[in-house]
Amino acid sequence: PGTAGPPPPPETAGPPPPPGAARSLRPKKAATKLKRSTQLGNLYRILKGKVEGRDPEAKTGGGGGRKAGVGSAPAGGKQGMADALAEITKKSAYFLQIQADVATYMKSINELKIEITKFQTKDMTELISFHRRVESVLEKLTDETQVLARCEGFPQKKLEAMRMAAALYTKLHGMITELQNWKIEAPLNQLLDKVERYFTKIKGDIDTLDRTKDEEAKKFLSHNIHFDFNILVQIKETMVDISSGCMELALKEKRDEKLVSPDAKPSLKKTVGSAKLLWRAFQFAFKVYTFAGGHDDRADSLTRELAHEIQTDTTQNP
Repeated sequence: PGTAGPPPPPETAGPPPPPGAARSLRPKKAATKLKRSTQLGNLYRILKGKVEGRDPEAKTGGGGGRKAGVGSAPAGGKQGMADALAEITKKSAYFLQIQADVATYMKSINELKIEITKFQTKDMTELISFHRRVESVLEKLTDETQVLARCEGFPQKKLEAMRMAAALYTKLHGMITELQNWKIEAPLNQLLDKVERYFTKIKGDIDTLDRTKDEEAKKFLSHNIHFDFNILVQIKETMVDISSGCMELALKEKRDEKLVSPDAKPSLKKTVGSAKLLWRAFQFAFKVYTFAGGHDDRADSLTRELAHEIQTDTTQNP
């Protein structure tokens, strides 16, 4: 009880339900304003063929073969997509702007091509001036690479070499300007803090250039740019001037200390502090000497005087 018997054999099944009976057994659909489109499926197939390079009409066309995708490109998904993207790119505002730049500036770019190709110099001021003029034209371009690629034979490698040379000289000249404008003023400990930080900052770059300058000079020379690496010597000489200024200030502060109380014996704490400051100035001068590869007469005289003061202090206050 409670269980259904086996289904009747096929030959004993009853007659099929009357027409419409099956539909009456299905649940009624909810009312909705959404309707299936009779065109969307076909439109999707057409667009898919356009983008991926397959034309559904090719199956029913007179030739019986597959038609090409976008434009006259060969059929195939990847090629069709590439061509579709190319078509989109050609119509983009960015691409149109590049074309406009080509039309507007190509005359100036062709003139630059000739000038850059012929350019050669040993004068770094002339290099900087010419570089600025070149950039004044190229900076107007929306995409320099794209526009210059349309100028046949443009000396791209020489342009890059010129840019590197100009950037390097500007950087090195900036170091000299910074050092030449440095104010040597008390208090000495604060001055040494700032100068030592800057020295550490530039030392690595100068040491590296000292090792690679011959190779760099050859690269620039291959493009007729005779880079003046004597600027490295100027930086070293200016750094020696700075260290000499620090030594002079250290000696001045020591003399001023004696003038304030020539007869009074300074406290041990003050004497130790003064000696440490003199020693710090001497150490910095020695670092600069090692970096520069030597001292001038002024620096040599000051290091001797500073060494004497340090020795005197340590002798009187062991």
